[in-house]
Amino acid sequence: MVIGVSGINHYAQTAGLVFTTQDRDLFLPADPKNELRAWQSCRGEGFELWCGDEPLGQPMDRVLAEQVVSRRALVRADGHGLLIDLTLVMAGHAFEDIWSRRRVFKVEGVEVPVASLKDIVSSKAAVGRPKDRLFLATHEEALRELGRRRRGRP
Repeated sequence: MVIGVSGINHYAQTAGLVFTTQDRDLFLPADPKNELRAWQSCRGEGFELWCGDEPLGQPMDRVLAEQVVSRRALVRADGHGLLIDLTLVMAGHAFEDIWSRRRVFKVEGVEVPVASLKDIVSSKAAVGRPKDRLFLATHEEALRELGRRRRGRP
C-alpha cells in the first residue's frame, strides 16, 4: 500500500497538485512470505535491494525475510531512477487498520491501494522528523483542502 508523500500525490492529482518526493513508500504487512514476494518482484524488475547501507544479504530466502520482518527493518529498492522504500512500519498505525481505510486509485488501468490521506498526514506528524514537520507546515492549507475535497465539503 502506498504511503508517504507519494501516497498524498494520488489525492493531490485530483486537485491538479503534485508534491516533490525523493522516494516512494510502500507499507507492507509484517509477513515474511509477502516480504519475500516483494523482494522477488523488485529484483525481477531490475532493482537492487539494500538494507541500511549494505546490499540485502544472500541468499534472499524465507529465513532472511523472517529476520527483516522481526526487526521491522527497512528494505530499499533502487533502480531505474527510482527509490522505493519497502517499510513494515507506519508511525502510530497498524497495517490492518490502515488497510481497512485505504482508497484504491486506478493508474494506467492498475489498481493501486493508497493509505487514507488522514492516516498519511497523522503518521507524518507522529514521526516528527524535521523534513516531515517542514512538509506539513509548508503544505498545511493544501492538505486541509485535499481533506475537505475528499470528504465532499467545499
